[in-house]
Amino acid sequence: MSHSKLAQLKKSMKQFEQSDAKASVWQMINTIPPVFILWYLAYASLSVSFWLSLACSIVAAGFVVRTFIIFHDCGHGSFFKNRKANHIVGTITGIITMFPYEKWRREHAIHHATSSNLDKRGTGDVWIMTVNEYINASKLERLQYRLYRNPFVMFVLGPLYLFLVTNRMNRKEAKKNEIRNTYLTNVSIVFLVTVLILLVGWQNFLMVHLPIMFVSGSLGIWLFYVQHQFEDSYFEDEEEWDYVKAAIDGSSYYKLPKVLQWITGNIGYHHVHHLSPKVPNYHLEDAHESTPPLQQATTITVKSSLKSIRFRLFDEEHKLFRSFKEIKPLLNQSSQSINLKHKESI
Repeated sequence: MSHSKLAQLKKSMKQFEQSDAKASVWQMINTIPPVFILWYLAYASLSVSFWLSLACSIVAAGFVVRTFIIFHDCGHGSFFKNRKANHIVGTITGIITMFPYEKWRREHAIHHATSSNLDKRGTGDVWIMTVNEYINASKLERLQYRLYRNPFVMFVLGPLYLFLVTNRMNRKEAKKNEIRNTYLTNVSIVFLVTVLILLVGWQNFLMVHLPIMFVSGSLGIWLFYVQHQFEDSYFEDEEEWDYVKAAIDGSSYYKLPKVLQWITGNIGYHHVHHLSPKVPNYHLEDAHESTPPLQQATTITVKSSLKSIRFRLFDEEHKLFRSFKEIKPLLNQSSQSINLKHKESI
């Protein structure tokens, strides 16, 4: 697609960038109250069966993910026209989902501005090393990367680390409004947790809330991971990088069953979202269906997305992902070359 057509495609999104106050309020009504109702049902079900309680917690986790999409849209200024309304709702939904609004909003904006740019990795994205970087890395760096990319670490331990550590701290250079917002979020979370523990007991609280944290966090990380790391995904150096191409070719269309599409707030239309972050989640499907070029984006399903688990490193030369097993011969060659040079120097 030519640059002029790409630019025109970006302009075609303008008609979908208008938020609808009624749609936004209705989405809040059908999303946020169910989180609390299901939490209570999960607690009440403990007297019957832990497994029944767990089922309620899993459903509640789905609504937490949907709440996060509201938080996410507020961060982009797309949920309401009014900036203050976005800030208030974003902060409240941030407390529910355990994400500090201002901190996340800044990091996510960087993610959108640098997505698929190999020269600007490191903020708001999943850690990706290229094949050459991995081969030239030290043994310690390789070990750290392999641990990070391990599915158990990323999708099981990752959510807990994200909720309990990363989201609770600010960067050293954070501005006052970001620091205040993080403190407000942290204090509010501590207050709510304390009240709940006093009401239901710490054991009951953990049996209900830990599954909600784990399932919602794992699902959120999975969505973020799979929608940028898929077969034929787009990654380029700064000189060749293009914002629109990064949106369309570097973000997937995750075709989910309707129930999961609803729960995840249409975020499966990730190519549309990256092309135009101002489009509210409830307009993403319309934008996709009304724009033929967008329908040519890489489509992945639940089944095909599972392949991405084995994607570990990006091969700049061939423009595709490699597994650790695939690059083992290159790693051995590199080690032999280093040993040979060492012997020659002696």
